[in-house]
Amino acid sequence: MVHGPWMAVKILPKLFHALSLNCQLLFLPLKLILIISHYPNLHHLYMDNSIKDDVEDANCNTPLLDQTTRKNNYYKSSSRSVLLIFAGVVLVLCIVSMVLMVNHNNHTSESDVHHIQPKLETVESQGVVSERDDSEKDDEVRLLSSQPFGFHFRPHKYLMTDPSGPMFYKGWYHLFFQHNVNAAVWGIFVWGHAVSRDLINWLYLPPALEPDKWYDLIGVWTGSATILPNGSIVMLYTGGTKDSVQTIALAYPADLSDPLLINWVKHSGNPLLFPPAGIGPMQFRDPSTAWLTPNGTWRMAIGTKYNTTGISFVFETKDFTKFTLLDELLHQVQGTGIWECIDLYPVSLTDMNGLDTSVNGPQVKHILKVSLEEQQGDFYGIGNYDVIKDIWTPDDPEVDVGFGLRYDYGRFYASKSFYDHNKLRRVLWGFSRECDTEDADVKKGWASLQVVPREIIFDNKTKTNLLLWPVEELESLRTNGKEFNKVKLTAGSIVPLDVGTTAQLDITADFEIDNNALEGVMDADVGYNCTTSNGAYERSALGPFGLLVLANDGLSEQTAVYFYIAKGTDGYLKTFFCSDQSRSSQATDVREKLIYGTTVPVLKNEKFSMRILVDHSIVEAFAQGGRSAITSRVYPTEAVAGAARVFLFNNATGAAVTATSVKVWEMESATMKTYSA
Repeated sequence: MVHGPWMAVKILPKLFHALSLNCQLLFLPLKLILIISHYPNLHHLYMDNSIKDDVEDANCNTPLLDQTTRKNNYYKSSSRSVLLIFAGVVLVLCIVSMVLMVNHNNHTSESDVHHIQPKLETVESQGVVSERDDSEKDDEVRLLSSQPFGFHFRPHKYLMTDPSGPMFYKGWYHLFFQHNVNAAVWGIFVWGHAVSRDLINWLYLPPALEPDKWYDLIGVWTGSATILPNGSIVMLYTGGTKDSVQTIALAYPADLSDPLLINWVKHSGNPLLFPPAGIGPMQFRDPSTAWLTPNGTWRMAIGTKYNTTGISFVFETKDFTKFTLLDELLHQVQGTGIWECIDLYPVSLTDMNGLDTSVNGPQVKHILKVSLEEQQGDFYGIGNYDVIKDIWTPDDPEVDVGFGLRYDYGRFYASKSFYDHNKLRRVLWGFSRECDTEDADVKKGWASLQVVPREIIFDNKTKTNLLLWPVEELESLRTNGKEFNKVKLTAGSIVPLDVGTTAQLDITADFEIDNNALEGVMDADVGYNCTTSNGAYERSALGPFGLLVLANDGLSEQTAVYFYIAKGTDGYLKTFFCSDQSRSSQATDVREKLIYGTTVPVLKNEKFSMRILVDHSIVEAFAQGGRSAITSRVYPTEAVAGAARVFLFNNATGAAVTATSVKVWEMESATMKTYSA
């Protein structure tokens, strides 16, 4: 405990801050004292009416210093004295209350702050909230100097981007990632390296690969790991020469007996590949995990483009030191631009397990995924891979790669999957960029997060999409769970949920909408789209409805995750799943406050279901068991720590909605430790 002058040093800044925040409260008694002291004739405002009348009559008919005037002066003096005492008492009480508030804040950690929530009841309104006030705030509130995180992976500091080479080896999950170790902005990257027993709690290791060769001098960029049948590991990665030419290089562990794989060796024959003729020098990158063919050779894909057509080359090798470019392109789609971070892998049509990258057969579909630089999104297609012809063909050309399905419809990019032979599943990583300014990133000292790892499964119900769902290990962080059942949401209503501290949450929610309202919709909602709509404020007969997270009491800050049901011109209903960040922050140095979303299949007899992961500056939302996912980056300035709230809402104009089950868990923080030899 701090005593004496040190306590004063600690308390005074907070006292001045409290004074600044409560200046209006202090101003009233001070102003009252000044008025009473200097303007005594205003005593009429406070005197009893009968006395006031007597004094006014006397002043009209008697000399200035007669008995009535003295009586009047007596009341002036008495009233002024009483009021001065009263104002002084108010002033003292204000100061004492602020000192107590400062002292309380001084002894209460951010995680221990508790706010009283209203009881669970419906509050009628004509929408979710009124328009927020964009009035200027203090610069210190505007600056996003720090945004904490609890259970998402990132380095201790500086910029991180693409995940690379994820794998499971000798009891440890390995994640490599592009990392600028000198600044929170773009620069020269190394391969950062971290390991985990459970994909949640991490141990940071020294960088695995650094730009120390002529072929990777300006950066060690994205690549993939392949574990060979004999247990050896090959890592193919992208390098950049000083003349800005992208190359493909090989690295491998120095000691396979080391489960942490701390030391890596670059192949003496690097670089293995340069851009082929007709390909731009900086348009040849991101080798995929290799797959084994029936004739015993290995193949890997690399993305590039011809003009505006995105394409993928395939290279074949026997020993990973010499590669041959195959004649056929794996696939190409006009108008998609350069393809990055290509992934080709199988999914089972018959069970829920993942498959090794080399598996093929009649009960298998192949997923071709690309990251599109121009759209900053990860798109995939479902189809068949002909290993003989080396061609991938989409099941439905209408939803070919780049024009249909996405892993995530929000702030998500450069994903990389791997087969986890430990739990027989395919796990996906991807990173989420910041939406604030570079100046803000420099001030806070870091930029970008990895989304929580997600398991990939083929959706055997729709047979037209994948399911992406947070790995089961994440549930180990759940604590203090609360459940709300059969909460009625009338049209235009908001319901607060008393769930305690709400900056780190895992939420699941199921909704049902009135069947009569569904069947009674007459007018078509032509052309509705999440991204071009007014978000949670665009009202229709059947939506929007869902949850507000990272919201403050006045709802001037909020992130809305919701369903919106629209009737098409064909008479059928479509369900949209959206995330509205337009009111997520009152900070002015946030570059993008967008509305994300897409349609999501909701089958007959299915409830409208969602899951939301909240972690301070990132919100990940999943609909219908993972058929759609949306990652949002948000920067609240008021809805932070213990001040953040959760609300159910139904902004429909003509339909009642029932939240049949809402489960909310607070989330503990993951551990992030640094390795020491």
